[in-house]
Amino acid sequence: MASLASVALLSFLFSSFAFTPQAYSLEGYTYYVPSIAPKKVMNVIDACWRTKSNWATNRKALADCSEGFGKAAVGGKYGAIYVVTNPYDDPINPKPGTLRYGVIQSSPLWIIFAKDMVIRLKNELIVNSFKTIDGRGAKVEIAYGPCITIQGVSNVIIHGISIHDCKPGKPGLVRSSSTHVGKRQGSDGDAINVFASSNIWIDHCYLARSTDGLIDVTHASTAVTISNNYFTQHDKVMLLGHNDKFTADKVMKVTVVFNRFAQGLIERMPRVRIGYAHVANNRYDEWKMYAIGGSADPTIFSEGNYFIAPDNPASKQVTKREASKWQNWIWQSSKDVFMNGAYFVPSGYGISAPLYTRAQSFTAAPGYMVPPLTSDAGPLRCLVGKQC
Repeated sequence: MASLASVALLSFLFSSFAFTPQAYSLEGYTYYVPSIAPKKVMNVIDACWRTKSNWATNRKALADCSEGFGKAAVGGKYGAIYVVTNPYDDPINPKPGTLRYGVIQSSPLWIIFAKDMVIRLKNELIVNSFKTIDGRGAKVEIAYGPCITIQGVSNVIIHGISIHDCKPGKPGLVRSSSTHVGKRQGSDGDAINVFASSNIWIDHCYLARSTDGLIDVTHASTAVTISNNYFTQHDKVMLLGHNDKFTADKVMKVTVVFNRFAQGLIERMPRVRIGYAHVANNRYDEWKMYAIGGSADPTIFSEGNYFIAPDNPASKQVTKREASKWQNWIWQSSKDVFMNGAYFVPSGYGISAPLYTRAQSFTAAPGYMVPPLTSDAGPLRCLVGKQC
């Protein structure tokens, strides 16, 4: 429980007005109070860029703001700005001005949108290396068709878009680069599928109601951060790891931080196989079956999360192991808050901390701070010339 001094400082943070962004330290964690929103406390990722009103002319500064294992994801930071002007899609011969034309290019690109648009893809969107999809300043939806595939590439940032109602892709030809069109077997209907890729950052997206998962990270993908996203109305939310026998996933390291797992979710927030997940400072509004699960001896560190259990007395447990002999698996909880009877079953002995490099490292807040830190999860309404 927080000390009286901590509570007093917390009250001050929510009520103070500041003319310039102020940083305050409480229990080892730095809280940011921006000048334009005096009652707002920002998490460390948002505070890196949201306090600046010149975001529209300095978009690429976002690439320096990730935390955790995906910290090194640069996306299209070192490339040109590409503007999507047309929501039309052609999977084989995409036209300039469309999203697909931008993401398949071989050179780095920072992709932005000229206006609000709903993009209904005709087949899966295969994203090439060194790309940023930046939805700030527009309301961008990818929906009602196949969605995003990140396969065999590196350095991809997806920020500020809504991805929902995704459908399976059909077998057929799909262009994956400016020089290659390949025969695809059909996608599963994930919102975002990260397959054999590294240095990936998914931030401030809205994800809901897809045929398969909302985010899958599989086939030895690693160096991934999933942050500030809003998940809702879905069954199998997030899968980390291909299957129980795919031992190459031992290299997988994923940071899941500052997300809001909202109403209407059932399970896999995330489910982890074999690899490692640092699940920190997320808000769980409910789950129907369980919140954090796994199989095949993964390591999971739950730190500073805010768990609100469902009313069903049979579903109060946060954790679920898909095995009978799991007692030695390293699953640990620290600084978590458990509401409405929620509880975490720990197991194993040994190191569960993420062992970040200095660049990747951040300090997780205590769980009671999570509601304000995740209050802006999902795409932000950013106006040119104003702080987001």
